[in-house]
Amino acid sequence: MSDYQILEESAVRSAQQNTAIRNRKDVFDRANRTSTGTNETMNKPNSKKTSELLRRRDAPLETRTDLTASATKDITAAMNAILADVFALYVKTKNFHWHMSGPHFRDYHLLLDEHADQLFAMTDPIAERVRKIGGLTLRSIGQISRTQRVLDNDAEYVEPLDMLAELADDNRTLAARLREAHNVCDEHRDVATASLIEVWIDETERRAWFLFEATRRVN
Repeated sequence: MSDYQILEESAVRSAQQNTAIRNRKDVFDRANRTSTGTNETMNKPNSKKTSELLRRRDAPLETRTDLTASATKDITAAMNAILADVFALYVKTKNFHWHMSGPHFRDYHLLLDEHADQLFAMTDPIAERVRKIGGLTLRSIGQISRTQRVLDNDAEYVEPLDMLAELADDNRTLAARLREAHNVCDEHRDVATASLIEVWIDETERRAWFLFEATRRVN
C-alpha cells in the first residue's frame, strides 16, 4: 500500500471519528436542554403540572374522590377497624366450625359454615370501598392482628354451647361497631359506604339472632 493510500485511509477514519463526536455532542445538548426545561417547569411556583407531578409522586395510590381529605381519613380508619374485626371473627367462626362436637354437630357445623361464608363475603367490599374513597386498606395478617378488636380463642377445647354464645356476643358487638362506623359516614355524607353498612348490620343481627336461639335453654 502506497503512502498516499495510507494517508487517505487515515483521513477518512479521522473524519468518521469527528462526525461521531459531533453526533454524541448533539444528543447530549438535546438531553441537557430537555432536562433544563423540565427543571424550569418544576421550579415554577404556580405550575399546575408541578403540583400534579408532586402529588402523584407523594401519593401514587391516591384515588380521586369528591370527599374531603378529612373524610377519607376518618372513614378509612373506621372501615379498616371493621375489616380487621370481620377477618378475626371469620377465623374464629371457622375455628369453632372445625372443632365443633356433640350431638348437634351437624346443625351447628353447617350453621357456622354459613356464617363464616357470610363474613368472608364482607371483606372484599369493605376493602374496595376504602380504596374507592382514596384510602389505603389492610395488607397483612400482622396488620389485622394489630387492628382487630375481636378477641381470639386459642383453647384446645370449647363446649359447643359456649362456642355459640361467644360468637353471638361477638356478632352483637360487631353490629354496634358497624353503627359507629355508620355515624362516621353520616358525618361526612358518605351515603355509599353507609348504605353498605346498613346491609351488614342486618346480616350481623341475623347471625346473632340464630346463635342466641341455638343456645336458648328450655324454660
